Amino acid sequence: MSKVVMVGDLCVGKTSLINRFCKDVFDRDYKATIGVDFEIEHFEIAGVPFSLQIWDTAGQEKFKCIASAYYRGAEVIITVFNLADIQTLEHTKQWLEDALRENSPGSSAVFLVGTKKDLVSDAECERTEADAVHMANRMQAEYWSVSAKTGEHVEDFFCRVAALAFEKSVLMEMEKGNLCTAQIGAGNLIKMEGNPSEASNCQAGRSCC
Repeated sequence: MSKVVMVGDLCVGKTSLINRFCKDVFDRDYKATIGVDFEIEHFEIAGVPFSLQIWDTAGQEKFKCIASAYYRGAEVIITVFNLADIQTLEHTKQWLEDALRENSPGSSAVFLVGTKKDLVSDAECERTEADAVHMANRMQAEYWSVSAKTGEHVEDFFCRVAALAFEKSVLMEMEKGNLCTAQIGAGNLIKMEGNPSEASNCQAGRSCC
């Protein structure tokens, strides 16, 4: 199991993104997360059972001191902003710094995710994404744009997260055992357990920016 922490401003869509992937639901009546919450999603990668423990943290300033305790041990940090609100992109740098402060240098893979893609025009999305890609480069993060409402790119994104988290965890185990490293899971299907009729056809390493 790998720990994933999702951070970002209030109302950028962190909970909606998790619920779309884990439960395949979208709720228009948003309720702010109080403190922290988490979901566990199961996969099978290269024939190996693997799970993501996805932590959803509150975006309100008053809960930061609570949420920061849950940043520790994160193999993946996902910083989230709203494509329709450029200020939330500017705030992602501070959110990431807060999360990285609780983890060892280089121990966490980083993603920058723009949500609510359905709310912006193609032209507006393109302009905002140019700034987002620049920010992602500064963060040394991988950039994705998604829509929890329509489901666009959501499953592909989390499959990418799972693939990188799995590879990182296996390589860490190899290093502990002083074993030779090897490429993990290339070209193999990633399947979500408990939902075989909707098994993902995304492959390890698949990405879109």
